[in-house]
Amino acid sequence: MYRPSGGILNHKFLTPGACYSDCLWDWDSYFADVALRQILLENGEDTKEASEYEKGGILNFLEHTNDDGFMPIMITRDMTDEGMIPVKYPNENMHKPVIAQHAAFLVKQENGNAHWLAPYFDKLRKFINCYLTRHTHMATGLVFWQTDNMIGVDNDPCTFYRPDGSSASIFLNCLMVKELSAMAYLATCLGREEDAAYYIKEHERLATAVREHCYDERDGFFYSVDINLRPIDSSEWLHSGAPRNWDCLIQRIDSWSGFAALWAGVATKEQAERIATRFDEEQTFNCAGGIRTLSKLEKIYQVVASGNPSCWLGPVWIISNYLTFRGLLCYGFTERARELCEKTINLLGEDVIKNGCMHEYYDPDTCEPVINAGFLNWNMLVLNMAAWYEGRDFIEEF
Repeated sequence: MYRPSGGILNHKFLTPGACYSDCLWDWDSYFADVALRQILLENGEDTKEASEYEKGGILNFLEHTNDDGFMPIMITRDMTDEGMIPVKYPNENMHKPVIAQHAAFLVKQENGNAHWLAPYFDKLRKFINCYLTRHTHMATGLVFWQTDNMIGVDNDPCTFYRPDGSSASIFLNCLMVKELSAMAYLATCLGREEDAAYYIKEHERLATAVREHCYDERDGFFYSVDINLRPIDSSEWLHSGAPRNWDCLIQRIDSWSGFAALWAGVATKEQAERIATRFDEEQTFNCAGGIRTLSKLEKIYQVVASGNPSCWLGPVWIISNYLTFRGLLCYGFTERARELCEKTINLLGEDVIKNGCMHEYYDPDTCEPVINAGFLNWNMLVLNMAAWYEGRDFIEEF
């Protein structure tokens, strides 16, 4: 995972490992780092060396953030600043809102010491402000994907092949809720109380918007919403008698991302209790390998080996298992978290025993690997899950 500086990357950095051998990625690097800290803890190793690589990755991204706040999703050392600007810029996706979380994770591990981030904090503010302006739907207050390019959950049907700027993804909004909380924490650590108060306010505003627009009382679950609505035009007499009084439409597509509302802490206690029951449904999410990334009852459910995009239409991914596990824990659903832990440990353990490695994603029912032998990345979060399962100290993300 450790990579030297070089080319356009001025700082040492972490890679997710395996096939991503020399690339700096956004959410991959963050969650792989959470697992790395567990490895260091269990081996009794000093974190001083790792710290240079962890912080270096964050600083590399911040150094290549535009004055308008645009931050690239991925950087390789042979890129140029011009090469990082996408064709559809500024109407294109940028770094997922996890960089403040990554920084806050490291600062918290060092008991609030954020001095290394201080010279870059204004760049970080510009990045967040870019999300809160250019990437926010004013009518609902939700953040949205500009396109379906590099959205992390590659072919999420709520975004994939949908019109540009139409998807206020529950996954993206949960990331942003956590990101705003991390920004408030970092601002406090840096003595920037006015900034901290602002981000606390924005965190509450967005969490409220997610509860208002993304929670479906009928199903007891959180969904992405469609914001691609025609504007209200009072001059159109055929519509004028009863103009729409809604700002978005729920996309009732059962994706694992609905469980991210637990991880982000946006669900009320009553909502969380209903969401947790969705975890129990073997006909939809619950499976031998943990949770399906898409309900088995969805017509578009499929498990196929694909790359660019990778398949999130049903296969088990360890990152979705992990985030759901953490969300269940956050709301006290310990037995469900334990079940998910056992299934994840068994899934990867059997793969290592049988094939000598881990894979990128798995068949939900047979637990057989589907693609990409040797995949590491966030699969290593199974170590954090195992430590919790066995009652040992475990590293938590911010």
